[in-house]
Amino acid sequence: MSLPRIVGFSGNLRRPSKTRGLVEAIGAEVVARRPFRFDVFDVIDAGPGLGSAMKREDLSLPASRIIDAIERADALIVGTPVYKGAYTGLFKHVFDLVEPQALAGKPVIITATGGGPRHALVVEHALRPLFGFFTALTVPTAVYASDSDFQNGQLADAGVVARLREAAAQLVALLELRTAGANTESVLASEHRVSRVAAAR
Repeated sequence: MSLPRIVGFSGNLRRPSKTRGLVEAIGAEVVARRPFRFDVFDVIDAGPGLGSAMKREDLSLPASRIIDAIERADALIVGTPVYKGAYTGLFKHVFDLVEPQALAGKPVIITATGGGPRHALVVEHALRPLFGFFTALTVPTAVYASDSDFQNGQLADAGVVARLREAAAQLVALLELRTAGANTESVLASEHRVSRVAAAR
């Protein structure tokens, strides 16, 4: 049986990136708790034609693969740098091209990075409503990190690390609940089929 797949997506426009580092740090915490497959993409991976794509058919193959991965994932860890008080335009454009029903009920950790603490509410005022539109299951704990929370490119603030771990634990719990629910449905369906066969005899 294949491992559940978690996809990380970062809206960063350059590398190295604090945003991608935050997404990767959360993903590492998640897979340390349970065996999951974890793949990470960012806007740069989509190539230069992303912004001019008006529909899915206009996308380059790399960009199309990213959106397919987002739609097929069992859970998401998404992050964006904050520009002018909101997520980046290309980050939003990616999700403009995602089929709404593809994220329904999907567990999501929302994260952002910014120059200082005044941008911290972006996760609640911009990202959570965005994924609410998709009826995704955003975990209660969002993670925001300022430039000062990093040292030499690595997340160093104890408070942010604690939130990161809390969000990871919540995501794992949601995935376990979904797996348990799927297994229960499978067992009930099997029992129903057995009962129908027995009745026919």
